[in-house]
Amino acid sequence: MYTLSNVTKTYRKGHQSIAAVNDLDLTIADGEWLAIQGRTGSGKTTLLQLLGALDHPSSGVINFDGRDLARLPEADLTAARGDSIGFVFQTFNLIPTLSAAENVEAALIPQRLSAAERRALAADALASVGLAERASHLPSELSGGQQQRVGIARALVKEPAVLLADEPTGNLDVDTRDEIMGLLEVLWRDRGLTLVLVTHDTSIAERAQRVAIMRDGHLSMEDPGSP
Repeated sequence: MYTLSNVTKTYRKGHQSIAAVNDLDLTIADGEWLAIQGRTGSGKTTLLQLLGALDHPSSGVINFDGRDLARLPEADLTAARGDSIGFVFQTFNLIPTLSAAENVEAALIPQRLSAAERRALAADALASVGLAERASHLPSELSGGQQQRVGIARALVKEPAVLLADEPTGNLDVDTRDEIMGLLEVLWRDRGLTLVLVTHDTSIAERAQRVAIMRDGHLSMEDPGSP
């Protein structure tokens, strides 16, 4: 699925060059669940953005199913994001004026499906996360956990091979956190997804097959947990 070789991502801060990701090597197998932990500013979100083709590395190779994301033109990167990669965010990133169904449908617009096809796929995605009866509700009419379920449905409606989740339970209480993680685990198993999840929460990370720790742009692998 992914093979990263000597990947570095630097940013300019005044006259200084800061390496958010520093000479990183990483392999993620097809269907694997990898959790990434680290302090704020350690580079974990930057790494997730690189895996999601949302940013280019300064150097190195990011091989994704035989294609080097570091060298693909923007049109091909957009296609890869649209077809193969789903994103789940801590802050849900729902459009407040759109219903749950419309938020999910929005992910399908680049695929040029008919309106009827988008509605049907969105309905199926919402049903898969237990929100079939909430399709017409606005985000403000949903709880935090329900909003995150909409976010997960939006990520999965394209049937991606990869799901990248950045602190998906960071804004949720403990009970809702456990519900969302249970849902993600079921979806990962049932759909054969490759799941890469960034989290501060050790109890969440320990559910993954492997745990990696980011420190100052470097990645080290921990002992595998039990998914």
